[in-house]
Amino acid sequence: MSFDASPLLTRQLRFFLTVPHPCSYLPGQEATTLFLDPNTPVDLATYSALTQLGFRRSGQHLYRPHCAHCRACVSVRIPVQRFTPDRTQRRVIKRNQDLSIREVPARYSESYYALYAAYIDARHADGDMYPPTREQFRSFLTSQSHFARMVEFRLEGELLAVAVVDRLPDGLSAIYTFYSPDPNLGARSLGSYAILWQIRRALERRLPYVYLGYWIEQSAKMRYKQRYRPLEYLQGQQWRTLPLE
Repeated sequence: MSFDASPLLTRQLRFFLTVPHPCSYLPGQEATTLFLDPNTPVDLATYSALTQLGFRRSGQHLYRPHCAHCRACVSVRIPVQRFTPDRTQRRVIKRNQDLSIREVPARYSESYYALYAAYIDARHADGDMYPPTREQFRSFLTSQSHFARMVEFRLEGELLAVAVVDRLPDGLSAIYTFYSPDPNLGARSLGSYAILWQIRRALERRLPYVYLGYWIEQSAKMRYKQRYRPLEYLQGQQWRTLPLE
């Protein structure tokens, strides 16, 4: 399958469709995924253009949902200049002011994997990422690309959370965040703080957006994305502002 993905792209790209498979988010539904030919070299301009069209990165693959009878997966992004944290988000920022933060290349380490495995075991034992494996971690989250980064969040040297983030010309793409399942850390809301940090980082770099991936209104696991307002969603090839509830 091939089509001109965007006026921003100067060449034809090849795409493929997967066979239908069980949907990870909506019980009883089948999903089909459109993905860029894995043999296609992906430069930053191509990746950025496809991100603007709703594609995401998983390891070395760029993909987006392409289901025949369902449009539940909606690409969303935060326009960071228009974002104002609400009261709860301001509290999360304040509670995590004691963390040290460092950006590093998206590489494998045993300390990252140990945290990731504990997170999957505790929070996603009912999902298709369970049980976690080192190979799964490597293929999903690591990358040799210069734009792929891992952001460490530490407290007195202890690793509490890692956010995998891609740096694009028009924003940051929030690939995945995993964090300690220790209930004593629950008040920190580390997943929320990772997104709030990315918003601040995008502002510092004068980047207009933080891309949050897909939002599914019917999925309880996706509802947290609605807390970041204003939130833009992709309709066709146009980004629009999600109406306030």
